[in-house]
Amino acid sequence: MAYLILKVLHVIGATVLFGTGAGIAFFMLMAHRTGDPRLIAHTAGVVVVADTLFTATAVVLQPITGGLLAMMAGYPILHGWIALSLALYVVTGVFWLPVVWLQLRMRDLAREAVRAGEPLRADYHRLWQLWFVSGFPAFAAVVGIIWLMVVKPTF
Repeated sequence: MAYLILKVLHVIGATVLFGTGAGIAFFMLMAHRTGDPRLIAHTAGVVVVADTLFTATAVVLQPITGGLLAMMAGYPILHGWIALSLALYVVTGVFWLPVVWLQLRMRDLAREAVRAGEPLRADYHRLWQLWFVSGFPAFAAVVGIIWLMVVKPTF
């Protein structure tokens, strides 16, 4: 029974990582496309809260539930597909951590533009490009991890 509970928690965590990432990307893209600093500031503020509440919690719990599941199932932690999942998890983190900082900075720059009654500055647009590009490898890595969890290929 403990194994099944952990498995459900692990699947929910994967769903939260995937879903929150996709949702955040969608809402940030839609806000950015408006060019409206007020809307961008608000959306980026909500995104920062969502990343803190949902993504960060799942990021912490996934390796714990995954490690316990591997142990209970008798898999060595550096077993083929598990080791590759962990490597992809690190890739996700390498891109996600800077993205969180970028979101905070873009939010702050949008707020500054609203206060000054000015359009978004060039540094906001540079950060946006970095944010947008960084999402692809992180998202692809999460999709890869989910595939590995389902298929459990042998290497």
